Amino acid sequence: QVQLVESGGGLVQPGGSLRLACTASGNIASIIGMGWNRQVPGQQRELVAAITADGTPNYAESVKGRFSISRDNAKNEVYLQMNGLKPEDTGDYYCYMSVRDPMYRLHEVWGQGVLVTVSS
Repeated sequence: QVQLVESGGGLVQPGGSLRLACTASGNIASIIGMGWNRQVPGQQRELVAAITADGTPNYAESVKGRFSISRDNAKNEVYLQMNGLKPEDTGDYYCYMSVRDPMYRLHEVWGQGVLVTVSS
């Protein structure tokens, strides 16, 4: 079994920065894709950023130029650096990972979510 633990959320003023981190632990052979989704109450969860196994990032249009995703394969971690935060970035941020276990089975794993609030 694989668990994801997120950290780094909180309250920040518009224009400020936050860095989210997500660490995977458990029965892991390798991690393929990693990413972050965001959910606002009453709306569907949406992709914010994703990163492939070879480090290629992909961003939602709304965060391009402001957010940066990165990963540390040795630590089984993914990060989301958020700069120039706007009130509309407020929401629950969920990390996810596509994990292969030692039996080569693929698991889609989600974290518990971390709240980001952008407000003055």
